[in-house]
Amino acid sequence: MKLFHPGRNIAGKFVVFLMLLMVPSFAWGQKNKSSGGGGSHPSGGGGSHASAPAKSSSGGSHANTSGGGKTTTGGGAKTTAGGGKTTTAGGSHATTAGGAKTTTAGGAKTTTAGGAKTTTAGGAKTTTAGGAKTTTAGGAKTTTAGGAKTTTAGGAKTSTAGGAKTSTAGGAKAGSTGGTKSASTGGAKGGAGKTVTTAHGNTRSTNGAGKTTSVSTKSGTKANFGSNGKVSSIHTKNGTTINHGANGSRTVSSRRADGSRVVSTGRGRGYTEHNFSRGGRSFTSRTYYRGGHAYARAYGRGYWHGGYYNHYYAGRYWGGGFYGWAGGGWGPGIGWGWGWGGAPWFGYYGYYFNPYPVYAAPAFWITDYLISQNLQAAYAAQAAANASAAVAAAGGGDGGGAPADSGGGNQSAVVLTPEVKQAIADEVKAEIAAEQAAAAQPTAAAAPAAAADAPQSASAATPAEVPPDALNPNLRTFIVADTLNPQLADGTECSLSQGDVLTRIDDTPDANQNVKVLVSGSQKGDCSSGTQVAVAVNDLQEMHNHFREQIDDGLGELAKNQGKNGMPAAPAGSAVSKVNPDGVAQPDPNAAADLAKQQQEADAAEKEVNVAANDGVSN
Repeated sequence: MKLFHPGRNIAGKFVVFLMLLMVPSFAWGQKNKSSGGGGSHPSGGGGSHASAPAKSSSGGSHANTSGGGKTTTGGGAKTTAGGGKTTTAGGSHATTAGGAKTTTAGGAKTTTAGGAKTTTAGGAKTTTAGGAKTTTAGGAKTTTAGGAKTTTAGGAKTSTAGGAKTSTAGGAKAGSTGGTKSASTGGAKGGAGKTVTTAHGNTRSTNGAGKTTSVSTKSGTKANFGSNGKVSSIHTKNGTTINHGANGSRTVSSRRADGSRVVSTGRGRGYTEHNFSRGGRSFTSRTYYRGGHAYARAYGRGYWHGGYYNHYYAGRYWGGGFYGWAGGGWGPGIGWGWGWGGAPWFGYYGYYFNPYPVYAAPAFWITDYLISQNLQAAYAAQAAANASAAVAAAGGGDGGGAPADSGGGNQSAVVLTPEVKQAIADEVKAEIAAEQAAAAQPTAAAAPAAAADAPQSASAATPAEVPPDALNPNLRTFIVADTLNPQLADGTECSLSQGDVLTRIDDTPDANQNVKVLVSGSQKGDCSSGTQVAVAVNDLQEMHNHFREQIDDGLGELAKNQGKNGMPAAPAGSAVSKVNPDGVAQPDPNAAADLAKQQQEADAAEKEVNVAANDGVSN
């Protein structure tokens, strides 16, 4: 049996006590050693060390830097000033100043300042400042700041800021800012749009909203629809185009195999067009036919980007200082009585147009003159269309057809604002100055169009390219001359009627020779003011030619009225014109018959489209 020894037990306890006292002392000594093996403090107290950072060694040694920065090797952790921490081996985790954290191996995640996070391997997701997120591998989705999102591989969808969305591969759907969208390849979808074929071989296409956008007949005639649900344009297999205006007007255009054209703007109204040569140069003769009366105008032929366009030549030039007087001012201005007060067209367009109360210069007088001429023509075309529709509905008889009166012409709030009218007046001044220069040197003025003459044979050299006036950077305001139906983003069309005002906002045509325009002033039912649509350069050139024709007519009216009814007199002897040989053309004797035949063909196409549009539709 072992005996109990009190002395040995007490000695053991004393040894343990001594060891507990030695541990804090040893730790205090280690804390106060100079780093790097014998360095000294630059100051008298413990603070930051001036020596180089401690070199870490295996076995878990660590060193303090300024601000409490700490480095550990074995565990692979490093902490720098401000609390920024980096962990390498093992966890592969890094944190920098401000709480920004980066993780590499394993999780493959990177987080930077402000909460912006980037994930690469595995999830293949990237998030940048402000919550903008980008995902690549797998989902192939990219989101940028502001919520704008882009998706590429797989869904092939692209979304930009403001809700504007573009989808390419797969759905082949495209859209623009503001949520408007258009459809193309892949079934031409704008959502759930579709095309169906009826039992009779006709087809009907609808957009995502269920609206009919087009109908094609089994014979090859295609009709496009407006946003109002009515037929807006028809394109026949033989190349005839029929445009319907919102006001009921109809413009029919056909190009024949010999290059001639027939354009009808209503029954008994329109023009025919033929090419001819004179003096080794190519011209176009256009015969206008209205109210049983025919007259002709001549145009030079310009070549641009693989096609030809008409370039208007004035039929006469004025003498002396007439152009200077017409492009100048009238002092304090004059009043002028147009005599429109009781005219039906003037009352009808009261919401759209008011003449100037006082004319400070001839350019403003001509501005009101040419606007009135366009509106009178539009009113007549609408009245004729209404009359024809009434006759067709009643099976004969006189349908009348005058448009309903929309209000008086003396209201102040009109569509054609002072700013729009000023833009037109500025164009008038520019054209008067250009014609004055041409009158001084008529041969030189004709040179551009002469250089662009059409080749007389297939072996002839390609003509020199001359940009049309419609693309002149200094000419941007256009007045619609004939009904057009540009396409909207939803696949439907809107109408532009004679007298609407456009501002060209593009200088370079697209691959289809179209340029973008802003609708600056539009009549009721037409494309809304402020809408941007694409219009063919040739159509703009036609508007410009018509604009110049009406300015010349206005100059003629000025010459008749100068010195009368309060209008200042032009310089003595200047209000006399002389013929410009380049502007002379002979009227087409077959114009009336050709226009009548075209109307019959257009009526047949309208009936065919009407049958196709109602094919398979139950009442």
